[in-house]
Amino acid sequence: MADNMKGLKRTCYCNDVETIGSEVTVGGFVQKIRDLGNLIFIDLRDRTGIVQLAFNDETDREIFEKAASCRSEYVLMAKGTVQQRSSINKDIKTGNIEIIVNDLRILAKAQTPPFEIQNETKVNEELRLKYRYLDLRRKPLQDNLIMRHKIAQAAREYYCSNGFIEIETPMMMKSTPEGARDYLIPSRVHNGKFFALPQSPQIYKQ
Repeated sequence: MADNMKGLKRTCYCNDVETIGSEVTVGGFVQKIRDLGNLIFIDLRDRTGIVQLAFNDETDREIFEKAASCRSEYVLMAKGTVQQRSSINKDIKTGNIEIIVNDLRILAKAQTPPFEIQNETKVNEELRLKYRYLDLRRKPLQDNLIMRHKIAQAAREYYCSNGFIEIETPMMMKSTPEGARDYLIPSRVHNGKFFALPQSPQIYKQ
């Protein structure tokens, strides 16, 4: 059975962990786990980046065993103290620190993913589209979503500042058979009646 988040609240994102000696709570997906016997390291990933969780011989035994049971893409919440890492990883922003965990919650377990969630992948596009919800966890695709958000936000701000009003028109309307063929949606309330997806916002604009 999965753990719950009771008593834990995220204090910062993975990429924002930096103050040595501070107590932090982070959450995210297991990117990688390294089990060295009496030492366990877990790379925890969220949308901002990766931070290393550390478990040693001073860690509570129950928490240590829970860490050992983790697998790729498990969803975790972890609370602990930030300390300097003995070996620096220059490839990530948080490569000089780690979190010594004193509370670990497994919020959700995961089956072995069909491909690794990493920046570069040689997996064929058909498999990536089949598991789109996993592919969207990769940073290149998340960067695309963030860029789309920023462009849409900039466009909205520009038009709003110039007196335009944004409206959201209904997705279904009365059929207007002209031009392209309508895509009909049967009504669940009125038998034998249909709605249609609008072909353009012309009617609502008028």
